[in-house]
Amino acid sequence: MSTLPLLFSYRRCPYAIRARLALWQAGLPVQVHEVSLRDKPAELLRLSPKGTVPVLCLPDGMVLEQSLDIMRWALAQHDPDGWLQAAPLEAMLALIAQNDGPFKQLLDRYKYAERHPERTAIEWRDEAVRAHLADLEARLHHQPCLFGPSWSLADMALLPFVRQFAQVDRVWFDATPALPALRAWLQRGLDLPLFAAVMAKPTHQPAPG
Repeated sequence: MSTLPLLFSYRRCPYAIRARLALWQAGLPVQVHEVSLRDKPAELLRLSPKGTVPVLCLPDGMVLEQSLDIMRWALAQHDPDGWLQAAPLEAMLALIAQNDGPFKQLLDRYKYAERHPERTAIEWRDEAVRAHLADLEARLHHQPCLFGPSWSLADMALLPFVRQFAQVDRVWFDATPALPALRAWLQRGLDLPLFAAVMAKPTHQPAPG
């Protein structure tokens, strides 16, 4: 039996992406099982009945069911570039909460606007900009990252969600004059070798159970 932590993941899920970013950054070897969201393995559901990814099972049996918990656990083991020290933790967690709550709801409505016909996709998009992305843009006007000159926990926690937002209508995102600093920040993040590493397509490895 492997003594490595077991990570249930899904390559394109922004929550799973940010968990992998922290694990890879920390240099922690893990056994990754790519999950089919249409056929969730029994072992995943046993460990975490909510059935969403990521889920990290440690060799001692401890189970981390939230992506942010996985990020903080990984960086507590090894944080070579000081992501946890880049800004006061409370400030970073507050920004992440804004992302994971109000912004994620608007992002889902923008991405799946046909399921939310009370507004148009453009209206959902513009509300997401006003509610969250405009603040990120303002932060990035005079500094390369959200809390200063270097990448932080907050940058890496938000990056996959901004990427998902941009991909809904890439032509609009690449052209809008409202978000030039955010666009440059996103591209710098996507160009990181770390990001390329965590997005590499996994070799076929069926999940247990």
